[in-house]
Amino acid sequence: MPMLNIDGTTINFTVKGEGIPLVFIHPPTLTSVNFQYQLEELSQYFKVITFDIRGHGKSSYSSTPITYQLIVEDIKRILDHLEIDKAFVCGYSTGGSIVLEFLLTSHHRAFGGVIISGMSEVRDNYLKNKISLGVKLAKAGLVPVLALGISKSNSTNFKLFKKMFTDAKQGDSRNIEQYYACSLHYNCTNRLKNINLPTILIYGKKDEPFHPYAKILHEQLPNNELKFIENVDHRVPTKAANELHTLIRQFVNKHHHVRSF
Repeated sequence: MPMLNIDGTTINFTVKGEGIPLVFIHPPTLTSVNFQYQLEELSQYFKVITFDIRGHGKSSYSSTPITYQLIVEDIKRILDHLEIDKAFVCGYSTGGSIVLEFLLTSHHRAFGGVIISGMSEVRDNYLKNKISLGVKLAKAGLVPVLALGISKSNSTNFKLFKKMFTDAKQGDSRNIEQYYACSLHYNCTNRLKNINLPTILIYGKKDEPFHPYAKILHEQLPNNELKFIENVDHRVPTKAANELHTLIRQFVNKHHHVRSF
């Protein structure tokens, strides 16, 4: 597994495939293992890059507190290391917020964004309470408890669960708490109109709590398309992988105007 040292913190990342680069961003506690299916399938068509955010999975603890902008900078450092000028940036759940931050602050490094079950802010009590629980459990050092629940929820079989759980429970509670806290307080809704790059918004039809967030993004982003996948809730990357891959392939092929690398 490749490791990149950034100012004393080692970032674990994986690259598979050739062609147009796609970078995937995971939510708190989970790791790059969450994109196992994307790494396997989409790498047949594109260059797929996954990584563990600082203090998550196989990436080391970061003495620099986790912020969305720090994660954006880390992604750019990974792209620099791989000699990649631009990529499609893809994020799941709170990882979708980081896609938005990337498109707002580093649009010159992106072809566009893929937001899977994502949001530009947290405004309802259901999600606030869920993320606040993550903050509390991480603060209490209960990362294995978080890792067990989230890995079980997102996995589709025992093999994937075991891999997810093994990596997730390695995370550092301090960095995980910081990532949850960022997720709770981040709000870029009033800046969405400044994102002119193409974005695709992908949600599960059964993920009702997130449909209002889909509506906000769809109404505010100048250049977007909104897609719902039937018979799935929030956990699209693992529970509706085939449908997700089809949508991503269509979107990337439609909006990539530069020759493959």
